[in-house]
Amino acid sequence: MSDTCHELLLRLAGRLPDELLWRYRDWAASDAYAVLARSLPRTLLHGRIPLTDQELRLLQDALVPYGAEPGALSSVKGLDELPATDYTFSPESPDRVPMGDSATVVLGATLRGRHGVGEVRSCWRIGPSGINRVLLVAATTGHARLTGELQRVLRALGEHDPCVEVMSSGMDLPPYHRAALAASELVCAGAESDEHLVLS
Repeated sequence: MSDTCHELLLRLAGRLPDELLWRYRDWAASDAYAVLARSLPRTLLHGRIPLTDQELRLLQDALVPYGAEPGALSSVKGLDELPATDYTFSPESPDRVPMGDSATVVLGATLRGRHGVGEVRSCWRIGPSGINRVLLVAATTGHARLTGELQRVLRALGEHDPCVEVMSSGMDLPPYHRAALAASELVCAGAESDEHLVLS
């Protein structure tokens, strides 16, 4: 169940506001699915955020067992295909924050050589909400918990709405993640950084 919910939240990056998305991911990391089952459908409906058929299935599978109202879920609008992302990504911060900044150093120390983790990459996202770091991590298991852990690290380092994308290598990525990945730079590699856990 956690994998289903995590994948849904991963696919909503760039479409849900960051201040909501990181919190929903934190709830998923702490197994607070009943809270998500009440909150996420309301957010999708209020924000008029449509979902693809695949995402609608993930929504049903992830939240109905935890009390989400089937009527509310069926009211979420459908989407034939995800459009290109509205964001621009860059390997360098437009604010001239060097890649060797304290967050990158701490993330490298936290994830370098870690079991279950492959490549760890970073880029900067420029959009209407400002400039944000996007952290992209390949992992074999525990995606939701690793996302929660890294969000807490980044918040402790001063990033108010952390953008952490933990995914399986080889996953069919939405346009948002493909664009972020294309502009990213390597931060470090975990213990699983072979050809099976490389983000590219």
